[in-house]
Order: sequence, then structure tokens, then C-alpha cells
Amino acid sequence: MTKIALIIGSLSQNSLNRSIANHLVNQAPEGVSVEEVIIGDLPLYTQDLDQQMIDVYERVRKQLSEADAVLFVSPEHNRSVPAAVKNLIDIASRPFGKSVWNGKKTAIVTASPGSYGGINSGLHLRQILQSLGAETLNAPELFLSRANTALNDHGEVNDERTVSFLNKFASTFYAWVVKL
Repeated sequence: MTKIALIIGSLSQNSLNRSIANHLVNQAPEGVSVEEVIIGDLPLYTQDLDQQMIDVYERVRKQLSEADAVLFVSPEHNRSVPAAVKNLIDIASRPFGKSVWNGKKTAIVTASPGSYGGINSGLHLRQILQSLGAETLNAPELFLSRANTALNDHGEVNDERTVSFLNKFASTFYAWVVKL
């Protein structure tokens, strides 16, 4: 069984990024499990805690280290990565010498109601992950602009063009992870 860790960068339960993530998860082929890494309950990272056992830190480090790949689906906050996502990345990169990111396969999807689709967040996230030794999926990059218009009243992706784009990304991502 191939394990994918899913990180949704928005803490809102009604986030359009959660809707996008749900669509991508539903495209997972047989033999692939996707488990969300909950990030809203993580205390802010500080090096002072490196020598302590923090249960929620250990939970996310374990989930990420056991995953074959990590899929980020995130909005953009103030032209960059949301604080909760950056906090998770920092937690999982520490203590020094025990980073879970080195060699980890990662993919990045950003979605925004704005016209830029969260591109700055996606590029910053890629830069951070690569600096930590993670391998990032290069193509297709996925920055969904005006993503809120692709959802129906139930929060499901129903715009034909967006569905096609997401399905192409999902196919490429899952094939890259599983080596289909």
C-alpha cells in the first residue's frame, strides 16, 4: 500500500482548498491511501522544545516519515505560505539531523479566489521544501485562480475545465509516487 500524507494549508473546514483536496483524493488509484495530516493543533515551533516529547509534534513527524509522498493543497496568505504550513514544515525538519523532508516526494497545489491562484505561495513552498532536500513534482504545476467559481453549492468541483486539469495533475502525481 502506497501512503500519501495530505496537508491542507487552510484551517477552515469550508475551505475551497479542502474541496480541491477532496477531489484529488477521490482520484487516488487502488492501492493508494491518503491520510490528512492535521496541522491546526500544532503549537508554534521553537527550538526550545527540541529536547521535549511533544505528542502532536511526534504525531505529524510519524505521519510524514511513514508516507511515501506528501501532497500540499494550500491557499496563499499575504503572498506567501500560510503560517500553519510553515510551522508544520519547521516541526518536521527538526530536531537537527532528523528532518523527515530529505528525499521525501512532495507535490504542491495552490488554489485561490484571486486571479493569481496562489502562485507565490506555491513557489515559496517549493523553495522551502527543496532547501530541506525534498523532491518536488515539477510538472504539471497547479495554481488554480478563481477556484471558488469551480465549485458547486455543495463545495464539490464541478467545472469541466477544472475537473480535467485536476484529474491530469492527479494522474501524473499518483503515477510519479507509485511508479505505475
